[in-house]
Amino acid sequence: MEAPHETAATQATRQAPEPIRHPPGDPSYSRTLPCAAESAEDARRLVRTALRAWELEGLADDGALVVTELVANAARHTKGRLIRVTVSRPADGQVRIDVVDRSKTRPERRDADELAECGRGLNLVEALTARWGTDPLPFGKRVWGLLEGDPAT
Repeated sequence: MEAPHETAATQATRQAPEPIRHPPGDPSYSRTLPCAAESAEDARRLVRTALRAWELEGLADDGALVVTELVANAARHTKGRLIRVTVSRPADGQVRIDVVDRSKTRPERRDADELAECGRGLNLVEALTARWGTDPLPFGKRVWGLLEGDPAT
């Protein structure tokens, strides 16, 4: 029997299904940084902050390496003054890291020999990500890498 002080709205609220639980943290984290190799430190901090908020710390080392390589590529091959780094969650257990720059030249993965001082960055990105790619933009490009991991880690 219903309690005398209980209204129909109270009953509906009491019987409502569990609310949908969204992942903790913001839906994305983004920063505009100087287009310089030194910006990799701030980019790594951004990635680690996002992953900590999303309780995906298990992806932090891979994410830090991926963003370091993408920022280094932009700094080396772009004449623009700024880059934009974004970390987002397109799906549960997935993290996308984007670096936007003003160059329209697409990055190319190279096979560097063991004595080469550079040329391994995109190989590393490819090894650490489920996928990576480049999206052309009217003013430049977006280079991205998609990390996948167990949301419980």
